Amino acid sequence: MARISAETRARNEQAIRAAMERLLSGDVPPDGSTDLKTLARMAEVPRTGFYPKKHRDGTPRPGPYQHLAAEFDRRLDTLHQAGTIPDPKAAQIDRLKNANEALKKRLEQCDAELAELKAFKQLALSRIAAQHQEIERLRAHAAEGSRVAALTRRKTAAGTIGSCS
Repeated sequence: MARISAETRARNEQAIRAAMERLLSGDVPPDGSTDLKTLARMAEVPRTGFYPKKHRDGTPRPGPYQHLAAEFDRRLDTLHQAGTIPDPKAAQIDRLKNANEALKKRLEQCDAELAELKAFKQLALSRIAAQHQEIERLRAHAAEGSRVAALTRRKTAAGTIGSCS
């Protein structure tokens, strides 16, 4: 494969830098993201130029735009460390992950509260059933003719006073 001329290389580097600025400022195409593949496509250069090559004898040599790839990665990392995510899709993914974690925590809290309320309901029903059995026992005992006297109701100005039943 033929080597590129210095003029073509300079023009490609200029296009890569312009595309890098657009990507890092958040101008990401709908079908791309902030990565080398999209950078190469936007600059209209082969993506392989961003990666190391090998001489015929197998020794490594840098790709023609490898220094720009390193600069792009460094600037992207700096933006991420500053809390800025230039890719709207990546920002949305991060936002949705955070929302998902918050919802998972809320769900765990709701599950714990629901289990607590179910236990309380069961305890309350058990107590009501025990009280009902005691009332039934006392009524049966009173009906047997024991010395338990029924309370009478008397009318007052405020209302009825007497038994609750």
